[in-house]
Amino acid sequence: MTKVVEARQLCKSFRGKRAVDGVDLVVRAGERVALLGANGAGKTTTLLMLLGAVSPDSGTVSLLGHPLPAERSEGLRGVGFAAGYLPMPDRLRVNEILRIFGDIYGLTDPAAAAEEGLERFGISHLAKQMAKELSSGQRTLVGIVKAILHRPPLLVLDEPTASLDPDVAARARQGLEQLCAEDGSALLVTSHNMTDVERMCERVVFLSKGRIVADGSPPEVAAKFGLSDLEQVFLHLAAEDWD
Repeated sequence: MTKVVEARQLCKSFRGKRAVDGVDLVVRAGERVALLGANGAGKTTTLLMLLGAVSPDSGTVSLLGHPLPAERSEGLRGVGFAAGYLPMPDRLRVNEILRIFGDIYGLTDPAAAAEEGLERFGISHLAKQMAKELSSGQRTLVGIVKAILHRPPLLVLDEPTASLDPDVAARARQGLEQLCAEDGSALLVTSHNMTDVERMCERVVFLSKGRIVADGSPPEVAAKFGLSDLEQVFLHLAAEDWD
């Protein structure tokens, strides 16, 4: 399968402290991968290097076949990013926001793409809602729709279900899984919700003290540590990171 992300021996230090220490990571087309770790494990720094927002001290990153940072703009054209904390222009309606981003993405019919995206996640009724009137969960879903408008080969989602009720989170997972199946898009997720990760991702990569300590399916990773599920693995590694 095509490699959409390829990182080799990534290292990054801040104020003399090694935050990421020799990370190798490959994500292939169609994979649903979770990048996991407690606060301070190096997860966010790794993600930022994968997107070219932070330059590694050493190592290489290729995004959709484009080496970073030399071809970052070309690589990012095929990436969709969503996070619940990203702001929205409060004085615009949802369909207006999505059409603006559709224009930015160069879509020939932004309105149709917006309508299809809202329908995919069951929020067509929000199309004419003012952004300032949205709940945090609704903002999260609209952000996901914004990220998939151009049907990118790589979706990067930071805590995609953090503010969602269980039924809405299930709908979001279903919509993302369908998109990956239809388009062969890869999904790279960071989350602290291990239950959602187990349901949504076929592969998990755990970081601890800046290094990858586990990479496999959720059952394989849990078995590696002799534990019952990913939440127990997370707690175990978090305790080690605090030592």
